Amino acid sequence: MSFHWQWLGRYGTIALLAAATWAEPASAAADGPAPTATGSESRPQRPRIGLVLSGGGARGLAHVGVLKVLERERIPIDLIAGTSMGAIVGGLYATGMDATKLEEELLKVKWNEIFASRVERPLLPQRRKDLDFQLSPALEFGMRDGELRAPLGALSGQGLETLLRRYSLPALAVRDFSRLPIPFRAVATDMETGQPVILDSGDLALALRSSMSVPGVFAPTEANGRILGDGGLVDNLPIDVARQMGADIVIAVNIGTPLSGREALSSLGGLTSQMVSILTEQNVQRSLAMLSDVDVLITPTLGQLSSGDFNRTREFIDQGEAGVRPALTKLSGLALSPEDYAAWKASLGSLSRPPTTIAFIRFETTQVTNPERLADQLELAPGQLFDQEKAERDARRLAASGDYSRSDFRLINEPEGDGLVYVLEDKPWGPNYFRVGLDLFTDFRGSSAFNIKFSHTRRWLDQAGTEWRNFIQVGDTLRLFSEVYVPLNWSIGLSRDWFIAAGADFKRTQITLYEPDSDREQGRFDEKSIKLGLDLGQPWGEFGELRVGAQYLGIANHPELISADFTGPTTDLRVHEIGLRISAVVDQLDYVNFPQRGYRAAGEAIVGQRSVSGTDGRDGFTRVELEATGAKTWGGFTTNAYMSVRSAGGEELTGLERYSYRLGGFQNLSGYRYNQLAGSHVLFGRLTAYRRISDSPLLTRGVFLGGSLEAGNAWAQASEASLTDLRVGTSLFVGADTALGPLYLGATYAPRGQAGIYLYLGRP
Repeated sequence: MSFHWQWLGRYGTIALLAAATWAEPASAAADGPAPTATGSESRPQRPRIGLVLSGGGARGLAHVGVLKVLERERIPIDLIAGTSMGAIVGGLYATGMDATKLEEELLKVKWNEIFASRVERPLLPQRRKDLDFQLSPALEFGMRDGELRAPLGALSGQGLETLLRRYSLPALAVRDFSRLPIPFRAVATDMETGQPVILDSGDLALALRSSMSVPGVFAPTEANGRILGDGGLVDNLPIDVARQMGADIVIAVNIGTPLSGREALSSLGGLTSQMVSILTEQNVQRSLAMLSDVDVLITPTLGQLSSGDFNRTREFIDQGEAGVRPALTKLSGLALSPEDYAAWKASLGSLSRPPTTIAFIRFETTQVTNPERLADQLELAPGQLFDQEKAERDARRLAASGDYSRSDFRLINEPEGDGLVYVLEDKPWGPNYFRVGLDLFTDFRGSSAFNIKFSHTRRWLDQAGTEWRNFIQVGDTLRLFSEVYVPLNWSIGLSRDWFIAAGADFKRTQITLYEPDSDREQGRFDEKSIKLGLDLGQPWGEFGELRVGAQYLGIANHPELISADFTGPTTDLRVHEIGLRISAVVDQLDYVNFPQRGYRAAGEAIVGQRSVSGTDGRDGFTRVELEATGAKTWGGFTTNAYMSVRSAGGEELTGLERYSYRLGGFQNLSGYRYNQLAGSHVLFGRLTAYRRISDSPLLTRGVFLGGSLEAGNAWAQASEASLTDLRVGTSLFVGADTALGPLYLGATYAPRGQAGIYLYLGRP
């Protein structure tokens, strides 16, 4: 019996009814100007073909290859049901984006940026950037209602939502998914009840994101009062949904992740992944049992390509195309003639919307913060035409504040006109935020240090955005820091948002002074310092910050062990400084550790009075500190240049090097002992080159192989400083940007120093 006779016997009645009646059109959305779409409400006078696309993470990119073949073979698709990545590909296709356009766009996506754990660093406010120099941003947890909490997902969904919002822009105001050019349904899981949720209306971009809320990877979303997780947990191949939509024939594409072998079950992550795969595979088998003889099953062979291989988009698409070949004979019975296929394509119509003028802007869902304070920072304002790119940038600015786990937008229509609503979800682990880190080093010659670091930030103490920041370090160096930051008005403009910051910084450490031309110790000193400051400042948006204020610095330097030939002061050194301070920073580095592009420049000048034990009265001084760094990448090769100039002033005083500046150690004049050179005036430069040798190793941003060439020196008197007196150091290293900080294993050498090996965790 031919395929057509099978269809007639099974679906003849349906076809006759379809020829005599038309489906009732769905009602238009009430909360946005409806786009124009034609043909999607008509029931075809032929078997109704439903396309079902399964989830599977990156493996779902193979669906694009399948769609390319279906278009090439002129197979009409009358409805689509998808789960997870299948929902994303299917939902975008349902809006009218053809397979060629889908392929073109997905090949351009930089997935590592899409799944980044936070907004790109150059867009962060300066206060958020400053924290990166103390602790890695990768380890953040928080406290709410007296309970310690951690992020709900390992990856951020912000970039994915922005991408989906951009691609689904033509359907921004479509609320009923049956009114898309191709009717569409996405499947998610109600994480409270464990039941499947069929997403057939609402915000399309949010529906697609909800269907791909992989547990432990992406945080779940909330829609209509329900917490939604990945649909693959309950219905990864939603054939039943396509049947409910009216599919007479189903084309099912199953690219689900196969179960792992025994070797993958030796870790917690491997076991968790296996459990999810088992649950998914069980519901897929139930779905496959629903297929009939007239249905078509496509199972691309993806081999070792995994659900996390988003950087292999081209391979997935090619394998998807190849996976259709075994089914071509059966699919040929569904093909239309070139004329009929062209007519079908034309009947789908397209989504279009007239330019929208924004009548109002609103913020929703936040309970902890006051986003209205950020309104002046946004590019879009009432009275302007809606601009997708500006809305995306504004959403990123809101996310860059660090307060929200989700920052999205949508257009709504109300009696007063079309409005733009920014949907913000407070981080469930805030507003008390914590970071933890380590510092350690050893030169394998007896010098070593170890510190545990801990930071706490309490945001939004009031509606103005007052913030309290604390930092504790214990180990070889004890440090206690606290600062209260108080914005002075309700706007974010570069010229209006002044703030006051009051802080205290206590530090206790042991320092060693060496003979400059050898590594022989001359003395060990216990040093305590306290710094108090009161600043009036102005944030420069995402570029940097300016501060002016008053500062007090007190230092007590006590000798604990002195060599017989030590030529400096052997008594306690006490220093008191009070002065007026001005500082500025501009920071556009993409990363603090192993930056690949961007620049940073910071400077500080203090003018005031200084008193030193053993001298009479107070003397004027001027302390100046300047530093700059820049990074640029060509292909996979990066160069990073750094320079610093520091002067503590006080030309008539001796012994100030005991509390001023020091050079020596890995990448701080490599080849010299840690802090071997000390002085009141320092000049230092470093040129580092490195190449990423691994893109996605476990628990790191990347592994790098590189080297550095350094030059610098320290002098007691500014008059002694000379470029001809610069010392040179070099290093070769393997490094990794880990969740605890940068990790280096390096070899060092200096012509006037010596060769050595360093293991370093932390910033050199």
